[in-house]
This record gives sequence, structure tokens and C-alpha cells, in this order.
Amino acid sequence: MKNSLRRGIAYIAAKVTTSNRKTSIYDYTDGKYTNFSGSIEDNRINVYDHDVGTYITGNRTGDRFNLYHYDVSNHIKLNINGEKFDGYDYESGYHFSGTVRNNSISLYDYETIQYYNYSI
Repeated sequence: MKNSLRRGIAYIAAKVTTSNRKTSIYDYTDGKYTNFSGSIEDNRINVYDHDVGTYITGNRTGDRFNLYHYDVSNHIKLNINGEKFDGYDYESGYHFSGTVRNNSISLYDYETIQYYNYSI
């Protein structure tokens, strides 16, 4: 999974599961902050990643999100249940999973077989 996609998923998962109003996420792998704007509403996601200059949009039904990432031109399934999330990246053909605890997000990418950590 591409880094911009991992970062976007981490941001969305954190915003959905916490009441944090921050509009940036810190990526420990890249060692930098990325700003996001847009909205995450009850049934609609529309966020803009300022680092790569692209949108992540989609619909929400319950705990399931069907998203589209315009930078990588692919669909993503994302399920969020409490502090835990998981999903599938259609571009890479691999699953991912993670947790959100307070302001920390950990995402495991089954393609690269490693964890990626973020804070919001």
C-alpha cells in the first residue's frame, strides 16, 4: 500500500474514533506532518491530503466505509469498530488493520508486513 494511502486511512480512522479537531497527522516513518482539510460526516467522507494534493472520498454505512483515493486511483474498504479498524486496498490486493488509542494510530500493512505509526 502506498504511503499516502496509509496516512489517509490513519487520519480518517483517528477522526472517526476520537473527538480530536486537529487537521494534521504526524507520520513517524516520514518524520513529518501532513495537513488535511474537508469533512467527515455521518454518511460521507471528503478529505483533502495537502501533501500529495488529492482527495479521499466515499460513503459510510454503519461501521463500513467505501472510499476512493484519487492519488492512487483505487478503491479502499475500511471498517471501524471502536478503537480497531481493518480493510482492504484494491490496488495492492492486500488487507490492513490497526488501532487508534487516544492520539496514536498504528496501522499494520499486510503487503509490507510491518507496522506504521502516526499521531494526530
